[in-house]
Amino acid sequence: MKKTLLTASAACACTLLLSAFPSVSNAEEASPLTFNVGTVTEYRYRGISQSRLKPALQGGFDVTQGAFYLGSWASTINWIKDSGGKANTEIDIYGGVKGELAKDTAYDLGVLTYNYPSNGLKPSANTVEIYGALTFGPVTAKYSHSTSNLFGFANSKGSGYLDLTGSFEVAGLTIAPHLGYQAVKKNGAYSYSDYSLTVSKDAAGVTWSGALVGTSTKAYLGPTKQNLGKASVVLGAKYNF
Repeated sequence: MKKTLLTASAACACTLLLSAFPSVSNAEEASPLTFNVGTVTEYRYRGISQSRLKPALQGGFDVTQGAFYLGSWASTINWIKDSGGKANTEIDIYGGVKGELAKDTAYDLGVLTYNYPSNGLKPSANTVEIYGALTFGPVTAKYSHSTSNLFGFANSKGSGYLDLTGSFEVAGLTIAPHLGYQAVKKNGAYSYSDYSLTVSKDAAGVTWSGALVGTSTKAYLGPTKQNLGKASVVLGAKYNF
């Protein structure tokens, strides 16, 4: 939701934050608004299927103002109901600041909340993470740190996810290799590494993608004991407007 009123104190805080980063500029007054809708043959997050190995519908929007950004994204899911809860939708809300530190070097700092309305799980599946990323040329290193319990795991506040992702243009295609490690605090049996290799192409406003995704774990199981972290090929189409 885009706020239409900004208090003087908030404006001062934004100004101070902007001045702390060398590449942030106040010159751009417009707030570009973009939307996206799409579908995937399976919704994987950090390598684990959120949709019980089934297709999902997804969509979101982003607003930018200079170096600041705010957005929301949603997807259909199955894992909450499979865990005894009620929610069938994930709604993410995020915001942060990003820009360049030097040529071919960029930063991204922000907060991300994962919301599962009326999920009914105890502890709640709702999760808050802060994150920081540095990009060097085509490679981005990112760390996400939970300030709440992580996706319903008890006593898991302080869990972390570290990932390394590349983005390379080859013959009109974008090739994105990825490696990550999810540490679940005080729930070590659910910690794991994940990997993916995504190939995508933009055509007529649509991003078409195919990805090989997998993990090192067999701890995440569906209601009929499906391994939700097994290696799989995921196809997707996303329309940006």
